[in-house]
Amino acid sequence: MTLNDIMQEPVAVAVVEAALCEDIGSGDVTTLALVNPAIIATGEILAREACVVAGGRVACKVLELVDPALTATVLVPDGAKVAAGTTLISIRGKAASILTAERTALNFMQRMCGIATLTRQFVDAVRPFGTLILDTRKTTPNLRAFEKYAVLCGGGANHRFGLYDRVLVKDNHRQLWEQGDPDRLDLAVAAARQAFPGLMVEIEVESLAECRSALRAAPEWIMLDNMSCEMMCECVALCRNVSRTEASGGITIDRAHAVAETGVDAISLGCLTHSARAVDLALDWSVD
Repeated sequence: MTLNDIMQEPVAVAVVEAALCEDIGSGDVTTLALVNPAIIATGEILAREACVVAGGRVACKVLELVDPALTATVLVPDGAKVAAGTTLISIRGKAASILTAERTALNFMQRMCGIATLTRQFVDAVRPFGTLILDTRKTTPNLRAFEKYAVLCGGGANHRFGLYDRVLVKDNHRQLWEQGDPDRLDLAVAAARQAFPGLMVEIEVESLAECRSALRAAPEWIMLDNMSCEMMCECVALCRNVSRTEASGGITIDRAHAVAETGVDAISLGCLTHSARAVDLALDWSVD
């Protein structure tokens, strides 16, 4: 995935359509009962707190699907950092249509802004070292494309998108591998390469001995799982010019700088997508 318009992804359009179906069902009964469909309004989606913006085009797609006659203009691009009170999107059209689309549009965008904002905090923490901040597969079911896109908006990078685009050998795979031998992790790397020669291979290690074992097969990546900074430094030295290194395992914002200082190429963080707080966004408007 790249930092292009997320709504170019067919899966993204299908998810937005499903979200609207979930919310509207057979109809927005309150609006149908009380709001004159002829009323025209001007609306603004604004940030009530400082944040990194993500999901503007998603909100616009929600509005478009509810009523193609609505005019929505993105005023702040995804990836920009804004202050509280900044207007992100302007909207013009039928008040009833805006009411019906409002919650779904905000739900997508405030969640995505939250992920982008948290990602930027980690990116800033490791900036002196050029360490990549990676997401994981710990995403909300069916929202992965949106959440991983939001990570890009925050300045992070995407790890594998799913189970199909990179081999990642973890401890459970090794336990179930019939030829498993903790002293010969290179054999697991070789077996993965033989099965899927076109994919990068990454393997998780938990000690210096396991790191040495895996390095014999020179995997593209070695994941240093739940290690102390001291052990990471030693593994990074071993892997230099052979394999890239990824630190993983409950790394907090307070520890990110120290982990990056070990020289790892990347830090992967499930918290970016499973623990980000939604940003407070609102839709304010006026009626003609």
